[in-house]
Amino acid sequence: MRHFFFTVLKLGLALFVVGAIALGLYATHLDRIVQERFSGSLWALPAKVYARAMELYVGLPLSPAQLERELRRLGYRSTEGVPRAGEYRQSGAEWEVYARHAEHFDGEEPERLLRLRFEAERLSGLWDAERVAVAVARLEPLVIGSFYPDKQEDRVMLRLQDTPPLLVHTLLAVEDRAYFEHHGVNPWTIMRAMLVNIGSGELTQGGSTITQQLAKNFFLSHERTLVRKLNELIMAVELELHYSKEQILEAYLNEVWLGQDGNRAIHGFGLASEFYFGRPIAELTPEQIATLVGMVKGAGYYNPRRSPERTLERRNVVLGVMAQQGLLKPEQLDLWRARPLGVTASGNAGQGLYPAFLQLVSQQLKREYDEKALSTLGLKIYTTLDPEAQMQVEKAVAEQLPILEKSRKLPLDSLQAAAVITEPVSGEILAMLGDRNARFAGFNRALDARRPIGSLVKPAIYLTALERPAQFTLSSLIADEPMTIEQAGSPPWSPQNYDHRFRGDVPLYKALANSLNLPAVRVGLDVGVQEVAATVQRLGGRAPDKPTPAMLLGALDMAPVEVTQMMQTLAAGGFRTPMRAIRAVLDADGKPLARYVLTVRQDAQPQPVFLVTYAMQAT
Repeated sequence: MRHFFFTVLKLGLALFVVGAIALGLYATHLDRIVQERFSGSLWALPAKVYARAMELYVGLPLSPAQLERELRRLGYRSTEGVPRAGEYRQSGAEWEVYARHAEHFDGEEPERLLRLRFEAERLSGLWDAERVAVAVARLEPLVIGSFYPDKQEDRVMLRLQDTPPLLVHTLLAVEDRAYFEHHGVNPWTIMRAMLVNIGSGELTQGGSTITQQLAKNFFLSHERTLVRKLNELIMAVELELHYSKEQILEAYLNEVWLGQDGNRAIHGFGLASEFYFGRPIAELTPEQIATLVGMVKGAGYYNPRRSPERTLERRNVVLGVMAQQGLLKPEQLDLWRARPLGVTASGNAGQGLYPAFLQLVSQQLKREYDEKALSTLGLKIYTTLDPEAQMQVEKAVAEQLPILEKSRKLPLDSLQAAAVITEPVSGEILAMLGDRNARFAGFNRALDARRPIGSLVKPAIYLTALERPAQFTLSSLIADEPMTIEQAGSPPWSPQNYDHRFRGDVPLYKALANSLNLPAVRVGLDVGVQEVAATVQRLGGRAPDKPTPAMLLGALDMAPVEVTQMMQTLAAGGFRTPMRAIRAVLDADGKPLARYVLTVRQDAQPQPVFLVTYAMQAT
């Protein structure tokens, strides 16, 4: 019996030693995973794309309504009291806007109170809080899109020191009150969870610390198994061995999943603040902080847009914990609980609103950056998009297409649209529409729909003619009479005016102003079809290698963006500036990677260009 006892003891000790060695080797394996992942770049950060910032200065053509629309796009809130950061108020012709701190590609703008006065749809006064005149002020640029990694995770990076203390204290009070006392694992909470799980007969509680939650979210799956739980415990301890409490807490603030926006996963409190409340995290109120912290328990279950009543109940529980822990005054608890959730109707803000423009930005970026860099390095891309101009384009298309369809007895929604708006001198693209549905992210007609340009070729014809002042002037008489053109290998061509009428001799400027076909063909043949094709290319358009007379009535295919480049050159007085959608690209730390400087080349003389643009506006 004694011999048997010692044999069993030795066998048990041997199994224990082997198990300990195996566990040690396994823990070493997990430790290597923890250090390799946690010591490198923790997240693949999507590139953020920004619209142009609204620039304020005395004399700026700007109405109060335009200013308010921009402020609302940026998530500013109207107030009747003294504005705080992200708020504004109006008093007659004067406005007070507490502008947020803003990062731009060429510097930073401080957080400050701005006072504005309007007169006759112009900004007539701009001062700071002390009534000192301000020369120029810029609001923050609107985020209009992102380029995501394969995992479709999005986040706004937070540093622990920039996170509101109330949020940090509330998170710890609700999720892990002993966070700064344990070493990654809290045995008491685990024992309590085990008792609950034994009583229920299934895994219903985890008893996880914040470090364990981070280990699970960062390294493991969400399956409820004992193996996964063991891995979580080991990794939590190893995290605490290698990294400080502050590092782990900061990682948790940025990693925690707080919702879904279609395919885009909302990670971290920084992005969640903007997604649900339309404001930076520094501007959150106590009840909003309670909402976000309450969602940590289950962001899908406590979704404030889909399940507001359930989320409100959870929020109020968290507010109660805040009062118990001395984070709120108990006498104010009912006041905070009485407040509505206050979430925005949509979490998109500017995201997904400008698909046509973002396709252009993507095309330009992919010439210089690979897709991995665009979707993982947290680049900041500052663009030329003007949200107000874009809104006006969308409004015009939405209002005018049904009128056109009705006037021509066409089926409803049968017409399509594309638009490109540029700033003449700089060539910056201010707005772009690729479909009558401005939110459609498919085929972009502004970039890819090449169609015959028709009468849009006529300015190039008359520019070619007016560059020969000894032969053509604005008053030169051009015959608007029937004509037939013989073409080798093709039937004779007899062009017609749109209205099938003939007007005899007409001045050149009227022929252009009224877009008459026969004079245009006659002038084009006089100067030479090849010369007109060369002018089209000089202006920035695309001409066929072997042009035919039919080109003089627009039988050449171009996309709207290409035609815009032609008109851009004319509007700039003959100076060709390549159109651009990007102003600058910065890395995640705000260091410039590329600046898209203005390049100008004179491709047509100013005098004949002036005559063409004058004639185009004549009546």
